[in-house]
Parts: sequence; structure tokens; C-alpha cells
Amino acid sequence: MRLLFVTDARSPISRNWMKYFIDRGDEVFIASTFEWDQDLPVVRAEFTPVAFSAAKKRTSAPSSASSRTLGLRTKIRQWLGPLTVPASARKLRAFIKEVQPDIVHAMRIPYEGMLAASALNGLDARPAFVVSIWGNDFTLHAPSTPLMKYSTRRVMQSVDGLHADVERDVRLAREWGLGEDKPTLVAPGNGGIRADVFYPPKELVKEPIVINPRGVRPYVRNDSFFKAIPLVLAKRPEAKFLCTGMQSEPQAMKWAHELNIKDAVELLPQFPHEKMGKVFRGAQIVVSPSIHDGTPNTLIEAMACGCFPVAGDLESIREWITHGQNGLLFDANDPQSIADAILLGLEREDLRTEAAGLNTNIISARAEYGANMKRVVEFYSSIK
Repeated sequence: MRLLFVTDARSPISRNWMKYFIDRGDEVFIASTFEWDQDLPVVRAEFTPVAFSAAKKRTSAPSSASSRTLGLRTKIRQWLGPLTVPASARKLRAFIKEVQPDIVHAMRIPYEGMLAASALNGLDARPAFVVSIWGNDFTLHAPSTPLMKYSTRRVMQSVDGLHADVERDVRLAREWGLGEDKPTLVAPGNGGIRADVFYPPKELVKEPIVINPRGVRPYVRNDSFFKAIPLVLAKRPEAKFLCTGMQSEPQAMKWAHELNIKDAVELLPQFPHEKMGKVFRGAQIVVSPSIHDGTPNTLIEAMACGCFPVAGDLESIREWITHGQNGLLFDANDPQSIADAILLGLEREDLRTEAAGLNTNIISARAEYGANMKRVVEFYSSIK
């Protein structure tokens, strides 16, 4: 197949997906909305900035800015980002005409899906158009501004197939204009779990180590998480908290200082994807304090590594976690609720052990990388 991916090519999620088709021998082209080190052996790659993505430094990783900066940037892009699409679409349209792909796959709605939908509009010989839904495309971005509502609906009315990482987003896609006759695929956003990287430890961790791998994102209630830490320490003073992607983050350092928890908290850098398995295998509990989500890749990766999951109680998360069986759910806006879930997880070794076995089976059945990507090949073949 000739596949053109419209994506942020810096993203480990996108790269994991695209690498499968590169290794398979398909002709892969990339239109990246952010500058990146062109280290994937694709046929051709183009930089197609949209929604002010050209203003970001080339070396920046997704979600690497401060929490305050990210929140402001998100709001600016929600209001003004759709206005940048028509000009950017002209460059992408020329690229599509030149490489003539079988499928154009935009790997989220804002703003790659909007860009691809605009670029494909009016083409005489239009390739098939697929879009992926990321966890907050519908719940956070789509309803945020009138232009985002209009643009999201336009994308849903344009696509030939939809990929989502939870069933909830298939339902929401229909509500946003996806035709009932359009095929859908539900699979993890990064293609699935690589068993050679994410696997359980030989023995479950004995130390009370808690990891928050979500980094800095506007929809993750890290403020509630940090406020929960002293509540946990009051009963389990030996507990340690690891926060990846928060090294040198001013707000995180301020919380640690003000809450007097610096000795219990380690702010870590963003690790390369292939090293996160080892990090997860060193923790008992993984925490995901988000208020908007689909399937967080870090959550299911941690589950594959034997971590006991505690997460915000969202419809999408309930597709993976049954409260009290293979994990615990909490109110991400309430520090006490987060603390209670962490404490219960730390105290109940029997619950952690049972959950580890259940989660191994869940990941094997629903999230194994090779099996899922074979389903993607079938999905592509059905619509191209």
C-alpha cells in the first residue's frame, strides 16, 4: 500500500504505528505538522505546519512545555487554529497530488484531521481518508469553540473510515456526523503493546512506589495528584512517588516545595518509549489523574508491566478497568479520592496480585501489538 500519514511525527504513538508499515515494506509518506528529526526510513516526508505548530522548537517533544504554557497554547489553538487550515491545506494538497497515496491517515482530529479534510476537498481522484481519534478529541477539543465544533463535524462527514481507541469514541463520532455506513476500528492509539518492551517483572514489586507517567497536560489533574501525596504519606510515610516528564517543571517543583513532599517525590525526565518498561516494572502503582481520556497508552503499558492501575473514573477508562477487580477508579478532581485509591492499592497485596494476572490476560487479548496491527491492515484494505 501507499500510505500517507498526516501526524505529529515526533509522537511515540504515531511512530509506533507507522513503523509497522515501514517494516512491512509498504510505501510510507509522512506529512508532519511539527518539525522532527527525519529518522524513519520513509519514501518522503514533508513539513506541513498548521495551528501555529511552526512556532514550536524543532527539538520540542509533545507536551514538553510548562503546564501554564500548555493551557494557554491549547486555548489559543482552539480559537484560532482552524483559521490556519486553508493555507496549510494547499501545501498538503500538492503533496497528495504528487505522491498519490492509496490512503491518507490523519492521526487525530485537531488539527491533522482538519488539515487533511480540507486538502482532500475538491480533488478529482481522492484517496481513501482515515482519521484516528485521540482521547480528548471529542470530549475536550470539539465542543471548545464554534470553529472547533464546525471543523470537527466537517472531518467526521468527510472520512471513509475511523480508528478509535475506545468504543465510546465510535459512539461520539456518530453523534458528530460519522455516517452509519462508515467502517470503524477500535484498537490502541499506538497500535498496541510490544511484549518485548512491556512485560511483567519476575516478582511483583515489594516497595511502595507510585508512578504518574502522564507528564504535563492540560487535561491531567496533577494539582490534585500532588495534593493527594501528603494524604498518602500521613499513613504510608515510606511511599515514594515518581513523576515522569516533569523534571524541571516549575509548577511541579512549586507543589513539591509548598506541600513539603520533596523527599518523597522524584521529578523525572521524559524517558524514551523503549525504556519505559523498565521504569514501570519498578513501581507498584500507576496513577492516571486525567479528566479527559480515551485509552492512555502509558496506563495500559504500565498494566502490562504488572503495575496496579488507579485512574480517573471516566467512561473510556471503565472499558479497561473494573473498579475493585483489576484496578481502582477515583475522582480526579478530589485529592482525597486519589489518596484513598492509592492507599487501598498499596495496602491490598492480594488485590494487586489478582489484578496483575487479570491485566496480563486483558493486554494479551485486546492490546497485543502484532495482532492489532494485522487488524489495521485488514481495515485499510477494506476501505482503500
